[in-house]
Amino acid sequence: MAENNGSGTAAPLDAAAAAKAAFAEVTGEPFPTDIYTAPQLSWAVIGCGVIANQMATSLALSGRHIRGVANRTREKAETFAERYGVERVYNSVEELYQDPDVDAIYITTPHNTHIRYLRGALAAGKHVLCEKSITLNSEELDEARALARENNVVLMDATTILHMPLYQELLRRANAGEFGAMNLAQLNFGSYKEYGDLTNRFYNPKLAGGAMLDIGVYALSLMRLFMASQPTEVVSLANLASTGVDQTSGIVCRNREGQMGVLSLTLHSKQPKCAVLSFDRCYVEVMDYPRADVATIVWTEDGRREEVRAGRSGYALCYEIADLERAVAGDARAAGLIDYAADVMQIMTRLRREWGVVYPEERA
Repeated sequence: MAENNGSGTAAPLDAAAAAKAAFAEVTGEPFPTDIYTAPQLSWAVIGCGVIANQMATSLALSGRHIRGVANRTREKAETFAERYGVERVYNSVEELYQDPDVDAIYITTPHNTHIRYLRGALAAGKHVLCEKSITLNSEELDEARALARENNVVLMDATTILHMPLYQELLRRANAGEFGAMNLAQLNFGSYKEYGDLTNRFYNPKLAGGAMLDIGVYALSLMRLFMASQPTEVVSLANLASTGVDQTSGIVCRNREGQMGVLSLTLHSKQPKCAVLSFDRCYVEVMDYPRADVATIVWTEDGRREEVRAGRSGYALCYEIADLERAVAGDARAAGLIDYAADVMQIMTRLRREWGVVYPEERA
């Protein structure tokens, strides 16, 4: 049973439990006919951890299956394949890259391995959906984008913020002028990761640990999505863990239009995943915003509260898969999502360097 937070509502679940609950809500329901609107691609996955399992579950909701899986440990890949009806287990990622029956690859491995797999997959002419954080830094992302262009394939960031229908609906209304100008985005994200084992991925620099690449990418992506342009001014303070990765930070951003973002991130204190987007005519509040499907608009003039619902949290990875397939089919909106990801990566890279958070791969 979820812990009560004292206000009559349950405290937020952790990410794994929340995803499980979201899947449970949609399991057994008819799959929506408006999610997959482009020609379907044949998918394979690299890695078979939590996100790969969620991808396989997401595809199964619509009667689809992963064609193949590659993993560092073949035994785990075989177990994964048996569980989800995956047709093929590859002996190596190179074997996967050469499979002519695979159109697209979902990379679900730790952040610091992404660029290695991106190089191989993109050079082999495969479209790629890459789990967040898409790369370690802007230089790696620039390299991957160049490879995608050279090989005429789509590269897409899997950060859920970029793909959830709720934000597409809110953006539609904002861009239509319904809300007035956006002035301020305030975003919190706090997780509690115990210090007992500093070798786990959250605090381990060898696994690209730290709050920025793990949770900051969500807050920055939502901020950037509703800003008219990339922030030009960024100031911050950060506390580092003893391992040298960022643990807690406060960040303030401003773009040339004067729109501001104020972000609080921490890996060592639980706090609500709360986003408040303030416009001239209203503010929009979104709780548990990484995979949100509901928002509340509070109108400035009369205090009226309006609830907006779009999509379902349980289909979060379906929306990612569908956006890549749309981009491959020529959808400009979906193809342009990588530009937001690049802007976010520039901010994350800049901040980490200001804080002195440097990963081993960046010292080479």
